[in-house]
Amino acid sequence: MNKKFLISWVVVFVVWMAGSFAIHGAWLAELYAQHPNLYRTESDTQALFYLMLIAHVIMAGAFVWIYQRGAEDKPWLTQGIRFGIAIALLAVVPTYTIYYVVQPMSGNLAVQQIIGESVLVLILGIIVAFLNKSTDAAT
Repeated sequence: MNKKFLISWVVVFVVWMAGSFAIHGAWLAELYAQHPNLYRTESDTQALFYLMLIAHVIMAGAFVWIYQRGAEDKPWLTQGIRFGIAIALLAVVPTYTIYYVVQPMSGNLAVQQIIGESVLVLILGIIVAFLNKSTDAAT
């Protein structure tokens, strides 16, 4: 592990947590409230919040690690966008589609989860690409 990796990991973790809160804790909160049988109560969720932190630490580390292994000597912005799209297509779209199939939630909620999380991983892709751009790479 080098300094660039650790800085990227911390930044991605913070932005991911903040983005997830903005999406799920604010923007979609009203839609989640319409499905009370699918989700834990606020107090139950808070009691397990440490697991949310651990999950985001793991995701952020893996996100940076995968990006760094696949980065090429090309413009960082297009690489970040490409990486964000790849993660959205690999994880976000299928995950929330599967949730929609197996849980009795509204299609509107599923679509908004997919949109919100896809935009977030696109932003994270751009951030990780910026933080890991090579001084020799094209800009």
